[in-house]
Amino acid sequence: MNFISFSVQSNLPTKKNYLFLSLLLCLALFTITASAKSNIKPIFGYSLKGFPRMQIKNESNQELACWVAIDGFKKKFRLPQFTTSQWITVYDKRYNYQNFSTWCDNIKHHPEYRKYNRG
Repeated sequence: MNFISFSVQSNLPTKKNYLFLSLLLCLALFTITASAKSNIKPIFGYSLKGFPRMQIKNESNQELACWVAIDGFKKKFRLPQFTTSQWITVYDKRYNYQNFSTWCDNIKHHPEYRKYNRG
């Protein structure tokens, strides 16, 4: 006589499956939020005449809406992906890099910046 044996496996999730799925979900959420952040790099320097100046480098793959402010003056512009803005120079030697204030965000959230020139 030949006996055939069947093994029944349960398809119910185990603790290992829950742990794996939760780690996968956390990794997916982290990846999505990390790619959504705008990545800029401020570059500071001095002109040939000794005046402080700065520019912003866009290291993300998104077009950004930006401004650079110093002493009440605000220069607004848009910055295409993977480009560097023009130099923004202050014609007063009393200022330095600490006096500059910068801001950039995705241009999708600020459509009014589309009317400004590219930085």
